[in-house]
Amino acid sequence: MIRHQRAIGAASLEVAAQGLARLHQAAPLRVLFPTPDPGQPLEAALVNVAGGLAGGDALEARIALREGARALVMTPAAEKVYRSLGEESRIATRIEVAEGAVLEYLPQEAILFDNARLRRRMDARVAPGGTLLAAESVVFGRIARGEIWRNGLLHDSWRLHRGDRLHWADALALDAARRDAPFGLEGAESLGMMLLLAEDAARHRELARELTQGAASLVRPGLLLLRFLGTAGGVRGCMATAIMEMRAAALNRPRALPRLWTC
Repeated sequence: MIRHQRAIGAASLEVAAQGLARLHQAAPLRVLFPTPDPGQPLEAALVNVAGGLAGGDALEARIALREGARALVMTPAAEKVYRSLGEESRIATRIEVAEGAVLEYLPQEAILFDNARLRRRMDARVAPGGTLLAAESVVFGRIARGEIWRNGLLHDSWRLHRGDRLHWADALALDAARRDAPFGLEGAESLGMMLLLAEDAARHRELARELTQGAASLVRPGLLLLRFLGTAGGVRGCMATAIMEMRAAALNRPRALPRLWTC
């Protein structure tokens, strides 16, 4: 049996109110720190220097914010998930947000090549008084090249704890047949999700519904969920607008995308 070389990357980032407190990284995952605009929080970019994920590759990131810390974590480009010979590609993210801390976790989309198999997991623990704005999306195929994700697997799961208690959980298991089914995604090219966990999240419910044409709800006290579905360009455009508007309304940030989203 032929055993292929696999890339196993990891990064651990800890931020204090004064700035970066601790950093560990293992190739091919790297963390870069763009210079933020004056008055803005620390910015960190998670970079897969391998250029994408093949079957059997894995990336794991841990992001921890201490009390009173502020940070924006993003990616400089879409994550490419290549066709698999059978094994799954894996992406795992663990987030910890302490009381009074504010984290924006805003990676760009994952692009599934035909026959890609991706298992992605998010585990977040947010203390009472902490705030999390997070978004993730996926594109089913290299749409600009006319390639559609016709075979493969996507398993996407979220676990969100508020303090020591499970606050919300979500999971999606999808193959191309379910994607094309009327009771599935009805052939959509892309889907995305954004959540705001904050004490005053309910104040922004109407804005969220406007941004998603009604596909937003307050699913738990303090937890606002926005969903996006449609063409690849349409989902990215709607999510970009939602990021700008929610950053400004909920976090008092400039009404702008993270700079790496526009490069």
